[in-house]
Amino acid sequence: MKAIVIKCFGKPEDTFQTIELPIPSLNDNEVLIKVKATSINPIDYKIRSGHLPHLVPSFPAILHGDVSGIVEKTGANVREFQVGDPVYGCIGGVIGIDGALAEYTKADYRLLSKMPNGIDFTEAAAIPLVGITAYEAIFQRANIQSGQKVLIYGGVGGVGHLGIQFAKALEAEVYATVSSEQQAAIVKELGADYTIDYKKETVQEFVKKHTDGKGFDVVFDTIGNQNLKKSFEAVKRKGTIVTTLSLDTIDLSPVHEKALAFHTVYMIIPILYNDEAGKQEHGEILRHISELVGKGKVKPLTDPHIFNIEQIAQAHSYAETGKNIGKVVISL
Repeated sequence: MKAIVIKCFGKPEDTFQTIELPIPSLNDNEVLIKVKATSINPIDYKIRSGHLPHLVPSFPAILHGDVSGIVEKTGANVREFQVGDPVYGCIGGVIGIDGALAEYTKADYRLLSKMPNGIDFTEAAAIPLVGITAYEAIFQRANIQSGQKVLIYGGVGGVGHLGIQFAKALEAEVYATVSSEQQAAIVKELGADYTIDYKKETVQEFVKKHTDGKGFDVVFDTIGNQNLKKSFEAVKRKGTIVTTLSLDTIDLSPVHEKALAFHTVYMIIPILYNDEAGKQEHGEILRHISELVGKGKVKPLTDPHIFNIEQIAQAHSYAETGKNIGKVVISL
């Protein structure tokens, strides 16, 4: 089979190569997938560039965790899937586990779900990593209740745009940060009740405007790191903050002073540590997401620029600019 690999760290144009590899053999808990599409997450280009060397698969490395495709073969223990089933999931691309940049890939069946009805392979490939991340944040960590005021930082981001839709599915009142009128229109279409242009309004201004100065019940911060200072300011006393990125030095005294519930999400833990229960949970989450998509309550946001596998370097370069709206998808 043909596979796109990296043999060193560096820029997109200097790293990706096409080589021939054997089609993967399966263990009893794996399925073989004919890859139809994948998408780019920040972890993918951070691994490729060398910023996360501890997560790289052994060279030559096949990157990209997100995959959608068709089941070609199943292991002895697999009962949930049959040959020909369209499936999707976040399967690897880290620490020696091959990813989706190949004609075929294998995956632990517990990390997969059948694809949602009503969307194609490119849309499905945009969901897994960001969908599981947003699901864990909104449904599990935040424990959102109907009518709560929920602020989501990064409304058109991969995680943020699904966070909006999950929060609305729980009947929350959703506020999303944007940086342009175009972004505001998109998040409104996704279901946000109110938009906040963070370039034009300070935290103090929009907290006063939307909460009478009390603060939001829940803040979902998909920007993280130093932006957490703004989240601490925006949340109410005894409120909840969930972040996807907390890899910086920051003063946590507001967490104590406001008696906040403070949670982090790191969805690749089951893959990193071969956590069987965690893998099973990922499959269950994806099945629930599939139901929400099938009912029309959730729709993935993909950037208008759709790349093919021969354009993988261009796709990575584009994703790294941060100019994309929604997920950058690659079709095979």
